[in-house]
Amino acid sequence: MITLGIEELLAAPPAWLNNKRLGLLCNQASTDRHFRHSRDLIHHAFGERFTAIFTPQHGFFCEKQDNMIESGHMTDQITGRPVFSLYGDTRRPTAEMFEHIDVLLVDIVDVGTRVYTFLYTLAYCMEAAREYGKKVVVLDRPNPIGDAVEGNLLKDDCRSFVGLYPIPMRHGLTFGELALLLNDAYGIKADLEVIPMRGWQREMHFPDTGLPFVFPSPNMPTPAAALTYPGQVIWEGTNISEGRGTTLPFELLGAPYLDHRELLGQLAAIPLPGCHLRPVIFEPTSNKWAGVACTGFNLHVTDRTAFRPYRTALALLQAIILLYPEAFRYKEPPYEYEFVRLPMDLILGDTALRQGLEAGKNLLELEEAWQPDLRAFDILRRQYFLYGRES
Repeated sequence: MITLGIEELLAAPPAWLNNKRLGLLCNQASTDRHFRHSRDLIHHAFGERFTAIFTPQHGFFCEKQDNMIESGHMTDQITGRPVFSLYGDTRRPTAEMFEHIDVLLVDIVDVGTRVYTFLYTLAYCMEAAREYGKKVVVLDRPNPIGDAVEGNLLKDDCRSFVGLYPIPMRHGLTFGELALLLNDAYGIKADLEVIPMRGWQREMHFPDTGLPFVFPSPNMPTPAAALTYPGQVIWEGTNISEGRGTTLPFELLGAPYLDHRELLGQLAAIPLPGCHLRPVIFEPTSNKWAGVACTGFNLHVTDRTAFRPYRTALALLQAIILLYPEAFRYKEPPYEYEFVRLPMDLILGDTALRQGLEAGKNLLELEEAWQPDLRAFDILRRQYFLYGRES
């Protein structure tokens, strides 16, 4: 059986927590295996020493549907504690916020993808903790999409709130391991502790864990959506629907101007293992193309280990660019508080990759070009493994 970091902490609270005021970075997905929320568990265990709550993008209840929809500060009606939004007036904790605490506990459900903003909220909290003399304790959880690494590393000129560090689209690390990597290899140097899980193995995808999946953001409803997200997220930078406003966000893609047969013909030369692109027509009720029938695909993963979500999405993106140059459009700024740079470049993390796709360069050759960097990252990340240190 797997026990989560929050469960390990409560089973044996470390002595260095004695007499410390505790904050908790969390949202509604932060529960134990019995659906008991970490806020309630921490409050019950530590009482008045639990002094503040912090929330990432989408709000405490994951009620904010889209990017750049901010949430405000509030008071938690269950505990009476202040709830500080880190996706509103600021994305960085202020000195005034951290005056409430000595230690920040972090219990966040991550989805293993470079552009998921919870990672950067963690990084900003670690930077603030270093500056204000606080401690950060990450209560570890599974990476729901497993141990695989995939994609190009982020370039410096594409840094943003959806990418601050040179990591690939799929990093294959737990949130605790990520924190160790950021703190050491990328120089944050906070006072950091990680409470590991017990029983989790690196090769596990979320369905293998036996744990309940509680959606960490409003358009991440299932482990299936998390698995396709490292590729499907690129549609946020285009006029292609990524399935927002449907019951299958990040499992659908489409637009009114696409043609199934043309796209499948264009894709025939690219191996796309572990998935099936099932032709569909869907009509979003909100977001892009609301109320308009979209021709596209339902992405069915048939082999979680073989599946390459980033390659699959890039192949589709290149096919659409080449087949529909008059209709296809990139999203214009702003995107995640960047008001000048092209959102697609921020998502891909490399302007040259976008330009190569537009020029019709062979996708497998583009992939081959980033393999040395990816291998170097894989060697680096292994220094921070908390589970299974084999080479």
